Amino acid sequence: MKAAVLTVSDGVSEGTREDRSGDVLEELLAGEGFEVVRRVVPDDRDAIADAIAELTAEARVVLTTGGTGLAPRDVTPEATMEVLERPAPGIAEAIRAGSIAKTPHALLSRGIAGVRGAALVVNLPGSPGGCRDGFEVLRPALHHALELLSGERDPAHRQT
Repeated sequence: MKAAVLTVSDGVSEGTREDRSGDVLEELLAGEGFEVVRRVVPDDRDAIADAIAELTAEARVVLTTGGTGLAPRDVTPEATMEVLERPAPGIAEAIRAGSIAKTPHALLSRGIAGVRGAALVVNLPGSPGGCRDGFEVLRPALHHALELLSGERDPAHRQT
């Protein structure tokens, strides 16, 4: 199954900064059995939205890193909202809640999550630690979410 990591960073796209957050996400996704594709875009709303739209056509999950804070160029959530078809607010809420215990900066994260076609899109912070922590929150539900999005259901699964 294919996953995508989209790094949103002026510095990484210009080649002046290493993509450590993207590296962390690639490693975590590969550890879950995903074939990972990567893309880098600057902090530009149109570039972000276009990249998410393209990546959701080829990957089942798209994790973005960067551009979720309060700085003027942090526009990843707005760009993501432009291309999502359905929100999944519980994911973003859980990621923020899990991070608040570790850093007060989690209060400043505006990341969102949702669905485009059969793909799940999740915004994560632009730090390696924030990506690692956010993925740990997402991991237990990730494969089930992708099963639901593809229409696959475990016949033994019952709603309670």
